[in-house]
Amino acid sequence: MSLCGGTGNRLLATLPTADLDLLRPDLETVDINQDEILARAGDKIDHVFFPHSGAILLMIDMADGQTVATGVVGREGAVGSLSVLGSSPSGVTAVVRAAGTASRIAAPRFYAAVGRSPAIRKAIQNHVRAMLIQFQLGSACNALHPVEARMARWLLQLRDRVDSDVLPLTQQALSQILGVRRTTVTLLMRNLRMRGAITSEQRGRIEIDRPRLSAAACECHRVMRLEVEKIFSDKAARPLAAAQADEPRISEIEADDVA
Repeated sequence: MSLCGGTGNRLLATLPTADLDLLRPDLETVDINQDEILARAGDKIDHVFFPHSGAILLMIDMADGQTVATGVVGREGAVGSLSVLGSSPSGVTAVVRAAGTASRIAAPRFYAAVGRSPAIRKAIQNHVRAMLIQFQLGSACNALHPVEARMARWLLQLRDRVDSDVLPLTQQALSQILGVRRTTVTLLMRNLRMRGAITSEQRGRIEIDRPRLSAAACECHRVMRLEVEKIFSDKAARPLAAAQADEPRISEIEADDVA
């Protein structure tokens, strides 16, 4: 199982070998398939997932059937990690938006290891901090920024996780992410195509022009992304190999922000 580099989970890669060994016997590598539900709101959290690739959306389901996305998790984080707080039900529905692979561990095994390892607790605290930034900025963004800028932000957040300019998305999926009508998404897509931010859309795939889409997005995407990179740039708390593996990615993001 690869835990660092291009296909590994960066959160696991921060752990010293001795602490990772507390988890390793109970970790299994699984495929996560598009539209698969990893956790459902109101249900007990059975497993914690550490994605190696792909993207998982955290969705809020309203009583009237409407949905809206509150966050996205890729190889930088974990899904179900709040099980460390005990056997409380999931507050969100975690849906795989882009297929990939993940390391999975039973929740009781996970929080048993957390209780034994300060390093695992620190890693989870960092992940929770990054997720709180997503939730807080997302709430402000929903209240203050135009829906077109918000859609551009979500497309970029997904692009960051899948490392591809071709995103596995339909207009229906975007309407569920944004909590708006399908007709609104159709209008927004037309506007972004006219600006060159979206270059094609067909068969459940949306191809983007990243620089132009960044120009259409609000500042929230940049702040969220840099918060994640700030956590992983703390080399004093990371294995040397993991720090070296991530160095090109950090440099690329810093160059993008200067440009």
